[in-house]
Amino acid sequence: MNFGHRSSEERRMNLTPLIDVVFLLLIFFMVTTTFEKQARLKLELPEASTKVQPAEDDRVVITVTEDGKLFVNSNPVRDNQRQSLSNALLLVVKDRRDMPVIIRADANAAHKNVVRVIDVLTRLGFKKTAIATVPEPGNS
Repeated sequence: MNFGHRSSEERRMNLTPLIDVVFLLLIFFMVTTTFEKQARLKLELPEASTKVQPAEDDRVVITVTEDGKLFVNSNPVRDNQRQSLSNALLLVVKDRRDMPVIIRADANAAHKNVVRVIDVLTRLGFKKTAIATVPEPGNS
């Protein structure tokens, strides 16, 4: 009985399909993974103490009305676009990006208008930002 001579190629396992599947999984995870950059927003809420408030010249107040109009230190902004708000802010602060900025938004103002203001402040490099609030009735 001659069993014959088997070649060494018959004994090898073909790894090409396994490598293909591993590369496809790698590509899939690379494409579907989202890298989230979380920015933590620090809010400085007003307190009910008798602290000395900064003088009006040392801060900027941005007002957002219910209908979306913007005011910088009581001066109306031409429209509620980012560029108009940015120009109005730069006229007031010049190069002083360390000035505190207070955002006074109406409770019924659209969220997108407030976010637009915060976005402009972030792009211009303002670090001291607060949102003005009032205490709830009955809380002291």
